[in-house]
Parts: sequence; structure tokens; C-alpha cells
Amino acid sequence: MQQGPRPNFRGRNPNFRREQQQEHRTNRMIRVPEVRLVGDNVEPGVYRTDDALRMAEDLALDLVEISPNAVPPVCRIIDYNKFLYEKKKKEKEMKANAHKSEVKEIRFTPNTDDHDFDFKAKHAEKFLKEGNKVKTYVQFKGRAIMFKERGELILLKFAERLAEVGALEGMPLMEGKRMIAIFAPKSAKKKPQGPKEPKEERPERPERAERPERPAGEAPAPRPQPSEQPQAAPVRRPIEIKYAKPPQHKQPTPAPSPAPEDKPADNNGSN
Repeated sequence: MQQGPRPNFRGRNPNFRREQQQEHRTNRMIRVPEVRLVGDNVEPGVYRTDDALRMAEDLALDLVEISPNAVPPVCRIIDYNKFLYEKKKKEKEMKANAHKSEVKEIRFTPNTDDHDFDFKAKHAEKFLKEGNKVKTYVQFKGRAIMFKERGELILLKFAERLAEVGALEGMPLMEGKRMIAIFAPKSAKKKPQGPKEPKEERPERPERAERPERPAGEAPAPRPQPSEQPQAAPVRRPIEIKYAKPPQHKQPTPAPSPAPEDKPADNNGSN
């Protein structure tokens, strides 16, 4: 039995996961007939979605749905990747600023002694110098609520102690069984610049003496010539290498042969 192509159950969209992961609908994901365009790239107004897509393609940008719940949905023609980058950058800056401006709490009681007061004041100075706000309160328990004036005096004294690094945002107020005062860090003041050190004055150069004018018709004096003229560098001549001749051996002259001796004449024969 031949089986046909597998049916697409429930009209499954192949881009469904991508659309779920993406924060905004862009370009062909926008399936409404009309959209309202805003922004600097186009003239604001209501456009057909196909026309808006064509305009975005002509500008090499994206059609991004900003407010999907509006009728018709509000869109902008922008660079979507750049839009996401700037959005993440702003969120990061907001988190950093929120971390910097934490609110630190310091608790007092109507019977806080001087040692405890000084200890907490040092901590509050540290928090304010770091750029954090400080929330101080006096906790009243039971019948201690009758001593509200004592709590107010503690907070005002605390404000005087922190006057150099923090400012009291308002007078102490009661909230339930607490008297609260909030301190904000003061902006860092520029250190006063001391008097500038005078620059060392250089001694002035003595003026050159004026030369006496030469009377008219007088020949100028000859210039002194240097005593030693620069000598030219000696010319290097090639070195001749003479090789010694090998000694020639003379052949010994033969010794002269001795002369023959004259024999004496034989007298007997002559006779």
C-alpha cells in the first residue's frame, strides 16, 4: 500500500521555535494586514504590511513590531541587531546603577549608648562614601513608644555627624513603631586647588656688544685662518708580496787530472 506525504498536523509552522525564541516579531513574522509605522526613516502613518516590508527592504533594514497589542500594531523600520544591542546595553547600565544606589539600613533603639552610636556612624559614613543611601530608624518596642522625642534627637544627632558626607532627605517621620530618616550621599566636591608654584625664571642672556662701525674706504680685516689645515687621508697603496727564490745548487767542478810524469830515458837501449 502506497503511503502519501506525511500531513502537516495542526498547521505546524516551521518557524514556530524561532518566533518563540525571538523577543519581537520581525519582517515576514508580522502577519497582520496593516501596521502603523513610526520613526525617523519614514513618514508616520498606517501602511499595508506588504508595503511596509517593501520599504524596509529598500532601506536594507528590518520591519520590527514594537507594540503588538495596539490596533493596528505599531512597527518601526530599524536595524534589529543594533536595536537589540542598544537595549541590552541600557539594561546593563540600569543594573549597574541600581547596584550602586543600594539602600543600607541602620537600626537604633531609644537607649542606644555612645559607643554603639559611634560604631554605627562609622559604618554609615562608609556607605555614603561608596555612593549608597542610608536608611536609619529608631525601633520602639512596647512602652518605649512614649519616648518619641528621644528617637528624634538620636536621628538629628546622627544627621549632624554625617553632615560632611551625607544630606538628610527630610525630617524624621513615624511609620508604625519606627521613626525613619533617610540620608543621601553628597556629590564629590572638587578639591580646592592651592596656589600655583611660581615658575623658575631663567636668567636673561646678556645682550651682544655692538660692533664698532668700520670707516668708509677701509678694507675689511682678513679673516684668521686656521693654523692647521685638515690633511687629506693618505692614499693606501697595494702591498707587493715578494716571494723568495729557491736556492740553486751549483754542480761541483771536476778536479783536474794529474799531468803524466816524464819517464827517464833507458841508457841501455840507446847503446
